[in-house]
Amino acid sequence: MTEVLTRDLVVVPGEARTRDEAIREAGELLVGAGAVTPAYVDAMLERESTVSTFMGNGLAIPHGTNEAKAEISRSAVCLVRYDEPIDWGGSPVRVVVGIAGQGDSHLEILGRIAVLFSDEAAARSVLEAPDADAVYTILGQVNA
Repeated sequence: MTEVLTRDLVVVPGEARTRDEAIREAGELLVGAGAVTPAYVDAMLERESTVSTFMGNGLAIPHGTNEAKAEISRSAVCLVRYDEPIDWGGSPVRVVVGIAGQGDSHLEILGRIAVLFSDEAAARSVLEAPDADAVYTILGQVNA
């Protein structure tokens, strides 16, 4: 299996200051990796306008609508961590995980990330990691 999360898809710190900027920042990483077309980023914003992707513990997992599946060329995950929380519809977010999954593979990817971030110690380790290399190492299990 090709790795869905590669080191170049982990950014610390991110540059966005708003929810929509953060979604675009994550989406552009997926575009740059050749995993999705720019139209998928628009679908990520569309989904967010109808259903929040805030998951708790400072985490949001934006992803495209079901109608945008054709815009995905391969499954990929990116992570952007922010030094300052971003207001995500009233909730603070410091970690944005963008997901593009072919078929139903996004469900498995979502599950792995949810398990990691449901553990408060693991979530804290991502927030406290000194740099992108350390975050990538912590997230290694996403590729398992």
